[in-house]
Amino acid sequence: MKRRKNSSRTRALLALAVTAGALAIALTTPVRLGLDLRGGTQILLETRSSDAADADPDATDRTVEVLRGRIDALGVSEPTLVRSGDHRILVELPGVQDPEKAADVLGRTAQLTVHAVLGTAGAAETAGAPAQPADPAGERVLPDGAGQPLRLEAAALTGRHIKGADARFDQQSGTGWHVTVDFTDTGRTRWTQVTAEAACHPPGDPQRRVAIVLDDKIVSSPQVDPSVACGGGIPGGTTQITGSFDDAEARELALLISGGALPVPVETVEQRTVGATLGDAAIGAAARAAVIGTALTALFIVAVYRLMGLIATVALACYGLISYAALAALGATLTLPGLAGFVLAIGMAVDANVLVFERAREEHAARSRPSPRSALTAGFRGALGAIADSNITTLIAAALLFVLASGPVRGFGITLGIGVLSSMISALVVTRVLAEYTLDRPAAFRRPHLTGIAETGRVRDRLLRRDPFLMRRPRRWLVASAALLALAASGILVRGLDFGVDFTGGRLIEYATTTPVDPDRAREALTRAGFPHAAVQSSGDGSLTVRAEDLTAAEEATVTDTVRGLGGGTEKVRDERIGPSLGDELRRNALIALGLALGAQLLYLAVRFRRRFAAAAVGALVHDVVILVGVFAWLDKPVDGLFLAALLTVIGYSVNDSVVLFDRIRELLARDRTVPPARLTNQAILQTLPRTVSTGTGAALILTALAVLADGTLTDFALALLIGLAVGTYSSVFTAAPLTLTRARWAAKERP
Repeated sequence: MKRRKNSSRTRALLALAVTAGALAIALTTPVRLGLDLRGGTQILLETRSSDAADADPDATDRTVEVLRGRIDALGVSEPTLVRSGDHRILVELPGVQDPEKAADVLGRTAQLTVHAVLGTAGAAETAGAPAQPADPAGERVLPDGAGQPLRLEAAALTGRHIKGADARFDQQSGTGWHVTVDFTDTGRTRWTQVTAEAACHPPGDPQRRVAIVLDDKIVSSPQVDPSVACGGGIPGGTTQITGSFDDAEARELALLISGGALPVPVETVEQRTVGATLGDAAIGAAARAAVIGTALTALFIVAVYRLMGLIATVALACYGLISYAALAALGATLTLPGLAGFVLAIGMAVDANVLVFERAREEHAARSRPSPRSALTAGFRGALGAIADSNITTLIAAALLFVLASGPVRGFGITLGIGVLSSMISALVVTRVLAEYTLDRPAAFRRPHLTGIAETGRVRDRLLRRDPFLMRRPRRWLVASAALLALAASGILVRGLDFGVDFTGGRLIEYATTTPVDPDRAREALTRAGFPHAAVQSSGDGSLTVRAEDLTAAEEATVTDTVRGLGGGTEKVRDERIGPSLGDELRRNALIALGLALGAQLLYLAVRFRRRFAAAAVGALVHDVVILVGVFAWLDKPVDGLFLAALLTVIGYSVNDSVVLFDRIRELLARDRTVPPARLTNQAILQTLPRTVSTGTGAALILTALAVLADGTLTDFALALLIGLAVGTYSSVFTAAPLTLTRARWAAKERP
């Protein structure tokens, strides 16, 4: 009893501390909103005309990827980078506090070279040296930090020999802030050769120096230490760039070196503020739908679980507060794809509570726990395995998506990870503290029927009365699943996929109007004109930008006439072909990250539940993904960045659902190995079905409200999640379970 009181007190203090800290952060630190919700800074870059740019048509595309790396290093989340025309790049940054600095960092070429010094240059050599040599790696004359001109040999090392750079502060040596540069294996060898040759000259001789040049400027030219012998060189593959840097300058230099040089120089053509791509009407509709859907979910949970349902609703409110505070504290950017991660996390937060409550009902119904309080304790203990396994698999995926992916996929990983951790705190700490305190009251002991634990529930009552044998013929369910797969796949083959602007690129048209045009009105008018997925943005100078898929001449004229009908005198100031915001490298990294995340999840499942369960989870996962994509193909819905976020959410939900069932199968198998596999699997399905119904209904209420009450692309987003929810619920029971039975015979003595 004393130990239980101490544990309860510890949980209560932890819950209070976390909630109070989250409240303090939420009240003082705002969350950064993405381009789709608030807008941001738009920078238009143009590649300078050069022989390299003209000879290499892919130089602009490679420049986009280098810029993306720099933006990630700046700490800007969820940017948009697209190629605009042949030599322009459109960059949009949400929530940037210093747009001028961002434009400066993006515009620098950051061509780093390392040169041996041939000596000082005379006046004639300095006057005859070109200001900007055609080949930055060639022989040249440049002044050092003291203004002394140095003759430099052709570059021994360039950016391709650099592995990374980091800003560091060294107080002991007196160097202060400096940048440490790490070389590749080839770069390490060349660095040793350059310093070995320089060491052959006497101390004080300019030829004993090694010059590090960044964008035609010597940033450091140290002498090789006298302790280095001629021909020996400096091993280790690393060097330091020192100077009078402050922390901001050192970090900026490090990110420029790490990000690599731009393939071609760029210059800033235009910089301005742009509005949100969704618009106030769409955001307001989504907010109302979310509030209504959450309220309906709360009412449902209270109706099913009564007093415990009310406590779960309070815990979900704490979950929302903790998640918001975590986003704000980490400086993450919240976008619509990121909200998809929270949808899954909300479902898992509800699911954790439902798992505990349903397990407590089972314990109470078995009479092994006569009081609601003892049944609740047993419920937490019994549900912990399923909660831990489902959350760990999701956290594995979130971590790998965060580390390996970029763009909206990385944002999804961040919000998903935050949501899962917050849901575990709300369910295992906040809910337990409130529930235990409530059930310890005499009123709850006298009226156990009000707690929601002292009854089995309607779904469980019906299952107990009928006791259906769903797994009598598991192959029939697999045939049904195969038929659904064939129907969905035929939609992909027959109708094809309508890839959106995010994947294929499209058209960007900018208009200057005599009368200011409200972006929401423009979106509505373009939707009526047959362009429901066009993105409309306003800018600080009063212009209006429309981004849509590739347009024919007639379609472009329709768009222009629509805008002219709203803004009076209308002039088209820009009309360019834009590339995809989810470029080849970003898509490739996202697919690699997703593949590794799924592989890690399945490896975990194989260790925890044996290989056949992992194989069954793979089958159910493929089943869900193909059907969702196929339904969108049949409905002719766009496959864009929002659909990608929804697909990732469905994958997480599918794995989570299967894990709950597998956990119960493992538990039943450990109790009695003599039960036939089909009967034991059927028993596990019936025992977890009340949880499946409650969790699915709660999530469906939120998504249905979003699908019905929201507008525009949000409707398709919610529709994809609803389809995934239904298919995932079906596959966990009628695909994953039959696969575990047909995959292999269960060994009688197999360990659980």
